[in-house]
Amino acid sequence: MSERRVVVTGMGAITPIGNTLDAFWDGLKNGKSGASVIKHFDTEKFATKFAAMVDDFNVEDFMDSKAARRMDRFSQFASVASDMAIADSSIKLDEIDKNRVAVLIGTGIGGMETFYKNAVAYEKHGPRGISPFFIPMLIPDIASGHVSIKHGFRGPNYCAVSACATGSHNIGLAYDSIRNGQSDYAVCGGAEAPVIEMGVSGFNSIKAMSTRNDDPATASRPFDVDRDGFVLGEGSGILFLETYDSAVKRGAKIYAEICGYGFSADAHHITAPDPEGKGVMLAITEALKSAGIKAEDIDHINMHGTSTPLGDIAETNSIKKVFGDYAYKINLNSTKSMTGHTLGAAGAVESIATILAIYNDLVPPTINHFKTDPQCDLNYTVNEAQDRKVRYALNNAFGFGGHNTTLVMKKFEE
Repeated sequence: MSERRVVVTGMGAITPIGNTLDAFWDGLKNGKSGASVIKHFDTEKFATKFAAMVDDFNVEDFMDSKAARRMDRFSQFASVASDMAIADSSIKLDEIDKNRVAVLIGTGIGGMETFYKNAVAYEKHGPRGISPFFIPMLIPDIASGHVSIKHGFRGPNYCAVSACATGSHNIGLAYDSIRNGQSDYAVCGGAEAPVIEMGVSGFNSIKAMSTRNDDPATASRPFDVDRDGFVLGEGSGILFLETYDSAVKRGAKIYAEICGYGFSADAHHITAPDPEGKGVMLAITEALKSAGIKAEDIDHINMHGTSTPLGDIAETNSIKKVFGDYAYKINLNSTKSMTGHTLGAAGAVESIATILAIYNDLVPPTINHFKTDPQCDLNYTVNEAQDRKVRYALNNAFGFGGHNTTLVMKKFEE
């Protein structure tokens, strides 16, 4: 079978700056910060007292309370965002072959809240305190399972887990599944819900997060000289993919085409980026090769851009090495300046942001840019969105363990 074109016809987003696709885009283009003080647990003893949280999300608006209680929060996000993406695609599920629908939805951490609550219950009550749903709620693949079961999708069903590269890995694998003829449709992306005591404590212990408690809204400062770490976020991004032929035949709205990816490893350190950027450069160059395009074809890059002192410089330098002088002509950004770092959801949430930039010919800003870091001197689309014709765009996502991903998206053309 010849390789098939893969297009995006539906998207669902639950994020700290909007719980629908339209609200998410409105927040992006207007530079909305999703960071605020944590109120659902006592942060008195914590170095960081804020996060980018999903507000006004009542899961019982979308499913019955019994079903909700049997899902960790990350699975709730994934399930609801998947329903949104399917609805947005306008696909008629009763008219397609559900044996040909893949589901690949990942999470970097999994059911952290479920694990924490059951650990506390075990300390109090011993083995009898453990919920019979403990394991099914905890495991990383369960979001894919829930979506498959709810809709009867019997195609490839699993997930990749690669820390903060998870969402992008699952999109790339879903793209492969359709392109290579294993499936005709795919629901794919990532979800995460780490804003609990253990999540904040864990990232504080490795000094990865901002401690700008006096001004949470501006704490995520990618590429700014005063950046002091990332802001922990939560949410889900889900894409509905299908073949070009299917989408055109049914007259679907097509947001963009996925046309390649690059996956690589730093092979350097469990948390720190390779200062020489070899792995990131490899992911970008492999992505360009996979898509069959030149570096000069790229108009926009949604960078990983976490707002960490080392990470932003390393990624910037990698882009300079791959693109040379042309790097200065690309509109770059980091939407983590608004959403915070949603970990295993990040690659998917930011792919949606990238696709919307292509669809609308508008690059969202990198907000909270106050003072330029001399080592970060590219065009990061600072503080205000910029109109730009975007034909090809990249989305970078990297994860602890040295995992690197670059996805290539393009404006849809007949």
